[in-house]
Parts: sequence; structure tokens; C-alpha cells
Amino acid sequence: MDDKKPTSFTFEIDNLSEKKGLISSPKFLSGNDEWFVNVYPNGYHIDERLSLHLQVANPESLPLGWKKQASYSFALLNQSGEELYRTPESCKLFRPQFTGWGSPKAFTLQKLKDMGYLENKLILKVDVKVIEAVDEGAVTGNDMLDVRGFKVLYSQLPLVNKLFRKHPDIAVNFKLKNQSVKTTYMNFLLGLIEKLDKPSPSFTEIELSNAQSELIDLTEAGFELDWLKKKLDEISLEKKRGLTDGSPVQEIDEHIKNLNLELEKEKEKSATCAAEVLLLEQTVSDLRVELSKEKKKSASSATEVLLLEQMVLDLKVELSKEKDKSATPNDLLEGVVSWEVLDYADIYTNEKGEE
Repeated sequence: MDDKKPTSFTFEIDNLSEKKGLISSPKFLSGNDEWFVNVYPNGYHIDERLSLHLQVANPESLPLGWKKQASYSFALLNQSGEELYRTPESCKLFRPQFTGWGSPKAFTLQKLKDMGYLENKLILKVDVKVIEAVDEGAVTGNDMLDVRGFKVLYSQLPLVNKLFRKHPDIAVNFKLKNQSVKTTYMNFLLGLIEKLDKPSPSFTEIELSNAQSELIDLTEAGFELDWLKKKLDEISLEKKRGLTDGSPVQEIDEHIKNLNLELEKEKEKSATCAAEVLLLEQTVSDLRVELSKEKKKSASSATEVLLLEQMVLDLKVELSKEKDKSATPNDLLEGVVSWEVLDYADIYTNEKGEE
């Protein structure tokens, strides 16, 4: 336990009524550590209040696993340095998950207005007492820490802390209790947030569709993500406007991106058929070679057949000529006698039949 003496720090704000955004005080030293105060002129998640928060300065430069337990209070001073009002003392544990604690309802704006501080100089004082400071040097970037019931990596702390600061009710209705499942969904959410931080024109239609499905799953698990849905809708709208108002080159480029994605899917499907295709191509090639060989053989055979047919025709012509030359008068005479003999035989047969 390290019992330190309280440290007081005073700072001034001029014309508070003209201030709209966050005001940060100069840094001061307490317990060998630097601190500063954040002032919210219009309240921190509450209206009509001046909210004050004590912050650890440069938390990213502190050793891994640091912790600081400190008590603090805020006071309103007059021009003479006398305290007019002091907030109750609070004791909080400052650590990487929670680098700041404060008093959202420190002072009402109406009270400050009645006292004339909105138009004049506002003097504030913060008293800080560091009770204990711990440096857990063994903690590494891969260690898991608890943030609002979610186990996250040390390296994820800045993003998770920012997420809960901007959207404190984001996990109020989260339904699942299993710690490993909760961690998975938180990583899922952080990944989606990172995706949607890309410029709108870089999204493809498929990526937008996947992001929409992821958002639905996270919402059904219990996350309050209306703000993220609004952002996704805006990205989708900008994407559509870009396609409508863009040049033909942009439209073609988008079309090519989508086709490339589809092509990669088809390549994966057809990988199993690649061997069969190659085998079929080789078979076709072999058949073409055989066909070429057969054509050469048949061309040679056809020539031989034509020569033989021509020789047969020539021989027939020669034979016919020789027959014509060998026909003599004796042959003709024999033919006449043969016909006469047949005629007499017929007459004799007829006469015998009449008797």
C-alpha cells in the first residue's frame, strides 16, 4: 500500500457559456503519475449539468497491466480562492479498461448561471490522492482482460474501451452467458466495425451482403447496434449512388470485381474435374494422330484400286476387239444350218401328231 499525500490542482475557464465542446485542463503530477481533467460544459450523457472527469494522462505509455487506485473530488472556487461547493470524494480503480472516472452531475448549469460563472471566469480545483499503484509487468499483449463482462485481448483494449464509452448500453441486453461465446461475438463485432471503416467505394456487393448478415446475427445475440446499422445503410446508399452517378469505367470495374469473385468460386468447384479434362484432351489428341495415319494408308489403297479398275476396263475392251476379229464365214454358215435343221424337226413332229 502506498499512502501518498493529496495533490491539489487548480485551473480556470473563461466564458463557459461560449464553450460547446470538450475542454481539457493542463496536465498535473500526482503520485508520480500525470493526470488531467475533462470538462463537459453541456454534460456527459446528461443535460443541464457541468460534468467533470479525472483522467490518467498517456495511458498507452504505461507498463502493461498497470493499475492505480485513487480518491478524488472537485471543488468550485470564487475569485478569492474560497471553496463555494465540493463534490463528494470518490475512490476508483484506474486501469487500461477504465482510464477515467468522474462526476457527471458535478454542478448544475442553472446554479452556475445564478452565481454569474457562465459569463465570467470559472475556477475549478481537483484533489487527487493515489492510494495504490501496481505495475504487472508479466502481462503481455496476448493476455485476456475483462471489460464489462467480456474477455478481450490487451491489444483490443483501446477499441473496446472506446466502444463502451460511445455506446455504454451496447451490451445491456446481450443474451448469451458462456464466456468463450461472448468473446467470439465481441471479436465478431470488432471485426465488423473495422470492415465498415473502409471507404464506401471499396465495398463490393458481396461484402455488403455479408456485412448485413453479420449485423443481423450480432443484433439477434443482444447487441444494441442501431448506430452500426445506420452506418451500414449509409455505406450501401453511397455505393448505389456511386454506381448510378459513376462513369462506365467505374461500373465495369465493379462488374469485374464481382465476376472475379464468382470465378474464384467456380475454379474451386472445377478443380476436381481438371484431371478428367486433361485426360480427355490427351485422348482426343491420340485419336487425331491415329486418324491421320489411317487417312494416309487409305489414300494409298484408293490409288491402287483405281489403277486395277482401269486395267480391268482396258482388258475388257481388248477382249471385245479380239472376239470381233475371230468371227469367220463358217461360223455364220453353221448358224444357218442349225436353224434349218430345227425347222424340219418341227414339221416332222407336227405331221406325226396329226396321224
